[in-house]
Amino acid sequence: MLAPMSGHTRIQGWFPAAGLPGLAAGIASVLALGLAGCAPPQSPMPGADRDAHGCIGSAGYRWCERERACVRPWELAQARGLPGGAESVEQWCASQRRGH
Repeated sequence: MLAPMSGHTRIQGWFPAAGLPGLAAGIASVLALGLAGCAPPQSPMPGADRDAHGCIGSAGYRWCERERACVRPWELAQARGLPGGAESVEQWCASQRRGH
């Protein structure tokens, strides 16, 4: 068992000559080394969220069976003159192509 060094308070006497600041620096170094290997997870690459048809959902694309293509619903609604937005686009894409 170590005896306290004379002239120091009881707590300080138990630490090496560097004292409490030296111990704190040592602990900080060990923590920094330990945490260096804990890198945050990487975000997926933009456009890496393709569905089974290859449509990129994060870019607004959805598969349209009638068009047999990835479409942006608002663009398809405008191009085909569909009223009402998402519901009418969904109905359009679900219906059969003419002549097939």
